[in-house]
Amino acid sequence: MTIRNWVKFAFWALLIGGLVNAVASLIIRWDFYQPYLANGEISEFLAAIIWNIVLGMTMSVMAQAGFFAYLTLHQVGVNIFRSLTLWNWIQMLLIIIVLVDIVIFRFAPGASTMGDWLIYGFLLVVLVGAAILTAVKKIKMTQKPHVLISTMFFMVVVTSLEWIIALMGRQDNIDVYVALLLFPLVAVNAYQILMLPKYNSQSEADRKKLEERRKARKESTTTAKA
Repeated sequence: MTIRNWVKFAFWALLIGGLVNAVASLIIRWDFYQPYLANGEISEFLAAIIWNIVLGMTMSVMAQAGFFAYLTLHQVGVNIFRSLTLWNWIQMLLIIIVLVDIVIFRFAPGASTMGDWLIYGFLLVVLVGAAILTAVKKIKMTQKPHVLISTMFFMVVVTSLEWIIALMGRQDNIDVYVALLLFPLVAVNAYQILMLPKYNSQSEADRKKLEERRKARKESTTTAKA
């Protein structure tokens, strides 16, 4: 990927993370915003929105780092197991392990009521549902059925590792952030896994155009000297 296309790719990822987190915070943390509006403190309300945009952008940076780490891991996995089929089975096993870990070691210790389980269950549905939808979209875009498992792995395992910062906490108000931080991570990771081929193709096209311009300038210079 060329630097220009990487900047575009990163910029849109940042924007998506910030906007998604801001919208999610308006729903999940409305009790935080409502007093500002009730008291007519518009500047405080806007400051809170901006803070959540920055928080979403921070999650986006984490998601981008996780994405490029995954690209390396995927290539290493294929090279080590020397079979995409075997690597896919390994990824499926890791998906199951991560989901079990989330339920038993992350959700269960903090779930004291049925309401807590309903919230955690909803978040798990969001995570797995987004992974499935993204994987199906990826197959339609690439016409390659084998990308199903790798996309699911990225959306479930890598997103969960990025999400673990919130899941590991047990301080006050942690459930709010457990819910809030999932949405920008899912949105940014879905964007990255779906849009990377577009930016790679655009980079290849840009390189060809650049090479053609260099060739044309060289021929023009040669003709002028002649």
